Amino acid sequence: MIPVAEFKQFTEQQPAFKVLKPWWDVLAEYLTVAMLMIGVFGCTLQVTQDKIICLPSHEAQENSSDGSCQQLLPRGVSEQMGALREVSGLKNNLDLQQYSFINQLCYETALHWYAKYFPYLVVIHTLIFMVCTSFWFKFPGTSSKIEHFISILGKCFDSPWTTRALSEVSGENHKGPAPGRVVAVAAATGAGKAGEGEKEKVLAEPEKVVTEPPAVTLLDKKEGEQAKALFEKVKKFRVHVEEGDILYTMYIRQTVLKVCKFFAILVYNLIYVEKISFLVACRVETSEVTGYASFCCNHTKAHLFSKLAFCYISFMCVYGLTCLYTLYWLFHRPLKEYSFRSVREETGMVDIPDVKNDFAFMLHLIDQYDSLYSKRFAVFLSEVSESRLKQLNLNHEWTPEKLRQKLQRNAGGRLELGLCMLPGLPDTVFELSELEALRLEAICDVTFPPGLSQLVHLQELSLLHSPARLPFSSQVFLRDRLKVIRVKCEELREVPLWVFGLRSLEELHLEGLFPAELARAAVLESLRELKQLKVLSLRSNAGKVPASVTDVAGHLQRLSLHNDGARLLALNSLKKLVALRELELVACGLERIPHAVFSLGALQELDLRDNHLRSIEEILSFQHCRKLLTLRLWHNQIAYVPEHVRKLRGLEQLYLSHNKLETLPTQLGLCTSLRLLDVSHNGLRTLPPELGLLQSLQHLALSYNALEALPDELFFCRKLRTLLLGYNHLRLLSTHVGALRALSRLELKGNRLEVLPEELGNCGGLKKAGLLVEDTLYEGLPAEVREKMEAE
Repeated sequence: MIPVAEFKQFTEQQPAFKVLKPWWDVLAEYLTVAMLMIGVFGCTLQVTQDKIICLPSHEAQENSSDGSCQQLLPRGVSEQMGALREVSGLKNNLDLQQYSFINQLCYETALHWYAKYFPYLVVIHTLIFMVCTSFWFKFPGTSSKIEHFISILGKCFDSPWTTRALSEVSGENHKGPAPGRVVAVAAATGAGKAGEGEKEKVLAEPEKVVTEPPAVTLLDKKEGEQAKALFEKVKKFRVHVEEGDILYTMYIRQTVLKVCKFFAILVYNLIYVEKISFLVACRVETSEVTGYASFCCNHTKAHLFSKLAFCYISFMCVYGLTCLYTLYWLFHRPLKEYSFRSVREETGMVDIPDVKNDFAFMLHLIDQYDSLYSKRFAVFLSEVSESRLKQLNLNHEWTPEKLRQKLQRNAGGRLELGLCMLPGLPDTVFELSELEALRLEAICDVTFPPGLSQLVHLQELSLLHSPARLPFSSQVFLRDRLKVIRVKCEELREVPLWVFGLRSLEELHLEGLFPAELARAAVLESLRELKQLKVLSLRSNAGKVPASVTDVAGHLQRLSLHNDGARLLALNSLKKLVALRELELVACGLERIPHAVFSLGALQELDLRDNHLRSIEEILSFQHCRKLLTLRLWHNQIAYVPEHVRKLRGLEQLYLSHNKLETLPTQLGLCTSLRLLDVSHNGLRTLPPELGLLQSLQHLALSYNALEALPDELFFCRKLRTLLLGYNHLRLLSTHVGALRALSRLELKGNRLEVLPEELGNCGGLKKAGLLVEDTLYEGLPAEVREKMEAE
């Protein structure tokens, strides 16, 4: 006998797959089990018992027919007994082997094929139904998606974050007792039992859930990381599954196949069921062997098989109706689209997107099992929910104690906190009430909460590639407190508009590009609200000075324009900046000094670094800038300095490094106020003796030139503290160097010196740390000189 358990593999799937079986599939599964039992029971009877019993017919051969057997059908118990008495004693003269031969021969030739193979047909048809029902769970192209979906679904259903998110948006935390964290029974009570699959524990039935008080809603770090990983899995799975509809197509095909098979089986069973007869007339040519050619046979199990057949047909009808209902369900509604509208209305998560194709189809099937699954799964499709989880994880990772360890003083002397490349802004930042400066770099999503008002000492804010949203209440808070703000982004139109409404702002630093079509116009938001603005820094590709700069012309003291090599054409608006003290025009593609600069009467510092200046003949016009103290013309292509430089008698600092100078004018010695002169990284071969007239000179940089000797007059600059002579062609250092009593730093590396003068010992401020020279030269100094330099 074949136990039904042997066919278990055809029907039993992983327990987790039951969530994808609607009620009609479950009913059909039970019906197939019942039909399989009918088939197995019939097969068992046929295998274990005689199938047919035959007796010879004594009628004449020509008169024998099927009707002769039909006459023996019992009409009643008494008639049957009487008939038996009438034939009692009739001898057929056949032995047992002849009877067995006749039974087998008549079974093969006279019995109808339907009556003969009915149990086997039932088993075969039922197995085909089972295969059709579960084929999509086995087919490689669909089973992988189903397994992945079930795994993610179970984890989403069981995640503590799901309960917390639903509780927060629905306000359950404020309505007294409410369902708290939902935990599957299998996961809560049998997590350590051997033999229980992970998916069995994850996917517990909805009626087998327990609830905990809503107070248990705080996520630890591990749970937060698991929920974060789930969000990533759901995103990737959605992209993968929404690309096709193989699951939907496979389910339709197997359902259509079952319907077609149902009609075929039903038709031929109704036609042939009457062929299962109790008496069977058998006519075979066995006269030479048995003496008879006509027999009347009794099919012993015909009565039982006929009952089983009618029972099987009844089950088939019910099974067929479920298949027809399945087709109706498949085609009367769009199953390739799934809307979370009801979930959005119920939970308040308005950003949950609708899904399509196979993703939608599986969710429709899930709803037939329990709609709670799709509701809890939808939490992991919401970007709002994901951002809240990221915020929670950030707060776990960045505690106030950890943030305080990162506090340090910035260049402005303010206590600064710098955060870089975080997924968001931790709420714990706003617990640092002592914070004075906040620097955020490469943080994708920055939203300042109302807790920003706790930072009562905040004066400086830096947003470097960190787009920020600021609610109105926070704007009001920052408007009268923030002094410095730095914004760096890809394009200047990404700068938040609230930046231009900070009335107490003193420094504004913007970095970003204008779109190609707007670069020439260089339109910047109005700066009229910035009544206290003193420093404006703009690094972009502007074709001209933005017109809005004139909005702060009355009080702007420092303007920095860094153009990254893009040519700055229109500079006339600079003339209106009457209060400007410092001007930087860096990498602006300038070939000459702009004439608009000479109109700035209050100008004290001018920086024209990284331009294309070849001639500075206009330097004469700087005499109109009577307050000019610092002139930076470094990193250009200047070949000579005109004699007009003598007019700059009030100039204190002159930077001419990284140019193409070969000589310096003698008139440079007339700039008697000069305290710093940097002509390093040029091609100077000689120096004019007139440099000795610069009695106020304290810093002289001559490194990386081609000097072979120094004029003795240079050592008349008795206030010189720093003298950089490295990497020249000097062969001898004058003994007059001892006259530089204030000298504290002397660079001589990279020259051709063979010995150092012992007069270096007269430079009282020069110590070993301030003398940059080869070790061999230093060791050549007298011992007493070295001891003096090494003394504290």
